[in-house]
Amino acid sequence: MAILKTENLKKYYGKDTTLVKALNGVDLEVGKGEFLSIVGTSGSGKSTLLHMLGGLDRPTSGKVYVDGKDIFKLKDEELTIFRRRKIGFVFQNYNLVPILNVYENIVLPMELDGTRVDKKYVKEVIKTLGLQEKIYSLPSQLSGGQQQRVAIARALAAKPAIILADEPTGNLDSVTSQDVLSLMKITSQRYGQTMVMITHNEEIAQMSDRIIRIEDGKITGKGGEANA
Repeated sequence: MAILKTENLKKYYGKDTTLVKALNGVDLEVGKGEFLSIVGTSGSGKSTLLHMLGGLDRPTSGKVYVDGKDIFKLKDEELTIFRRRKIGFVFQNYNLVPILNVYENIVLPMELDGTRVDKKYVKEVIKTLGLQEKIYSLPSQLSGGQQQRVAIARALAAKPAIILADEPTGNLDSVTSQDVLSLMKITSQRYGQTMVMITHNEEIAQMSDRIIRIEDGKITGKGGEANA
């Protein structure tokens, strides 16, 4: 069953001689619980695609369905609430609040949403990601790998249906990258969450269940199963 689906998704910028087709007719389905990697070079359209999948930007045309809902039929405020509850984001630059400690950063999205924090579940996520000794630390007191673990915990904590990861290991060394990706895979399997990751790193992509490739705004290869 597809939990995430696009239909003829297009995103154009400019017009006439300055027209850029960032996405040019993308059809994609992602199954529930799947860990999918989208691989492409800089300028291929992979970041634009991720932003569309997460409802961070609206397409020129086409549809995105998340858990059966056509998200771009929602008004901006409705989309913000839907995104906050259904989709977790992990970015390359962590995006942690510097004046909040690890635990406060993890539960912040739920507090902003006014939803109850499942403390038992959050504690389990923190333990899985090896952060139990760091919950009172500020981001500045953490290594890059630890900060990315906090970002993953924050994405998982609200129990979203989908995790979208934008070059999550881009600022990490190769050993730490492998550790972080292993944890992402373990947590997505343990909590039954769908994960879509964009990357230019073929080695990192091999850790996912399936790889697709994007070039010039089009999917050029559906790909099969990646090597676990």
